[in-house]
Amino acid sequence: MSTQNEDQTPALKYKRIVAKIGTNVLTAGTDRLNMELMADLAAQVAALRKQGAELIVVTSGAIATGRHRLGMSDRKDRKDIPFRQVLAAVGQTDLMQAYQEIFARHDITIAQTLLTRRDLADRVGYLNARNTLLAMLDLGVVPIVNENDVVAVDEIEGAKIGDNDNLSAFVANLVDADLLAILTDIGGLFSADPRVQPAAELIPRVETIDEEIEALAGGTTGHGVGGMATKIQAARLATGGGTDVFIASGREADALKRLAHGEALGTHFPAAVDRMESRKRWMLAALSVKGDIVVDDGASKVLREKEASLLPAGIQKVEGVFSRGETVAIVDGRGNRIACGITNYSSEEIQRIRGLHSDKIEEVLGHHYGSEVLHRNNMVLL
Repeated sequence: MSTQNEDQTPALKYKRIVAKIGTNVLTAGTDRLNMELMADLAAQVAALRKQGAELIVVTSGAIATGRHRLGMSDRKDRKDIPFRQVLAAVGQTDLMQAYQEIFARHDITIAQTLLTRRDLADRVGYLNARNTLLAMLDLGVVPIVNENDVVAVDEIEGAKIGDNDNLSAFVANLVDADLLAILTDIGGLFSADPRVQPAAELIPRVETIDEEIEALAGGTTGHGVGGMATKIQAARLATGGGTDVFIASGREADALKRLAHGEALGTHFPAAVDRMESRKRWMLAALSVKGDIVVDDGASKVLREKEASLLPAGIQKVEGVFSRGETVAIVDGRGNRIACGITNYSSEEIQRIRGLHSDKIEEVLGHHYGSEVLHRNNMVLL
């Protein structure tokens, strides 16, 4: 956690932040991107990064941007899937160009990252996506994540993209985010739709997402109160992975900065579990352990005491047959499990590189997935 500096900037409460920006925020309710609002968002990201925060932006807006580029109004918009995929393909270029322009003013490098649920459901895809996003953060790059609407048929069907709210929660779990900020055109979860009932009251905190909350948001299938149903689904997913969630207005001044510093804006959904406990449960239960990697005493000590990555040099033998991206256990010479995690290499590959220095991996295998057999970010000590 950051400390206050000389200008008394408040300390960060959250370091790794996923910010989901909805279409209605990006367009300010119009038919085109609002560059002034996007520039303000980039300025907030830049300020937070100077304090040591890491940020990932999950963005909507590709279809709306494509519709504007082609001169089509929403009323005349065809609803068939191939046409909407064309809108997404056209609009994604303009959307990324806009992000490129506003972040370049702060000397921030961005990276387009297109994902589908299929990418994250597959173990190897999950591993690749996680490693890539974490590498971007390590290099100071801001990932701009969007659903790959050109190929994600299920998620694009009908009038709603189904949806970047849930995608943002997947990304938050993927990178172990501290905070998921869902910035929308409504200031949080209300007792009724505030656009219809001005007397509706904001619900500032939701400890448990139960049937009452789901019903208030419109259930799990409908459009919901102010489009809240998918946001509540996302909050359930992210809090279940150990991430705090806020649903707040993206038009509120400095909303992202204020949330990062711990100010209560909109509706707060506190994390339901400790993040490390959640990752242990996921690795040990959701993905069954496919094999064991036996390490020498030196590697065992380094793993336990320094929480380091596992390199091939410390591996003595491999037990079981597994593929890259599957979950394996790390075992010491006495048969004690000391960790589990997702492997960067298959059992056959590890058998060939065990005991070698990492710089020999490509020479032996003819390819290279990284210096680590298991990266510390994909490993949990037991």
